Amino acid sequence: MTVETEKSCLERLAEDSRQHLRTCAKQAYDAQKETSINDEQITQLLPMVHRVVQRVITYIKPPLSYDDLISAGAVGLVKAAHDYDPAHQAEFKTYAYIRIRGAILDELRKFSLLPANIDKQIREATQTSLEIMRQTGKAPSDEQLARKLQISIDQLHQTFEKARARHFVSIDSAREDAPPLGVSLAATKTLAPDHQLEQAELVDKLTEAIGHLNDRQRQVIVLYYQQELTMKQIAEVFDITEPRVSQLHASALFNLSVKLRQWKDGR
Repeated sequence: MTVETEKSCLERLAEDSRQHLRTCAKQAYDAQKETSINDEQITQLLPMVHRVVQRVITYIKPPLSYDDLISAGAVGLVKAAHDYDPAHQAEFKTYAYIRIRGAILDELRKFSLLPANIDKQIREATQTSLEIMRQTGKAPSDEQLARKLQISIDQLHQTFEKARARHFVSIDSAREDAPPLGVSLAATKTLAPDHQLEQAELVDKLTEAIGHLNDRQRQVIVLYYQQELTMKQIAEVFDITEPRVSQLHASALFNLSVKLRQWKDGR
């Protein structure tokens, strides 16, 4: 295949994807009776659906196709337009992101990503990490945890990555059924005062937990979530492979989730 032919194919695939997204959005939009947001504003945010899906699939292997997730995100966008209330003081773009991401994750949660034996591995790793933290006052290194579990470092990293996929463990969440932290922060103004206090405490604890990560894990978290770099871009920054960035990301998120669970349990 020539360079020109390959370029033409890529352009055609991109256009097909954009058309699919427009079709999904129009179908969802037609099903709504009233909306405070017009169709032009919805169209302007359609690329956000692609960005959210792309970030989700960078670190999980969903059982659904890319177009399935795009469809779910497009429906979430249109529902956001229908339900949006400017009185909540949140920008529509922020609110739309919340609904898009939520719709995509809801769609993924309908499917079982991992078998029961993987859940057991994740629980054992989590419990062992908690025990070490109670004994030493700090999170174990990957090497320490692997030795305690009597598995190899590679096996431990696979467990971290499976935990990330199974529970959507991330910097965004303090518990399995919680909304992403980034989403919650974006919607802080819409929360009741007591929930705002709880959210503020969560942010403080998360900041503290991030501070206890090793330097490279902390840098990956900052670059991925604050600077919004892709894992490929982070790999270029550190001159390491993209799979290694994924390992660091998964390990960091596992440590954060364990630390926040410890805080939640009051231990």
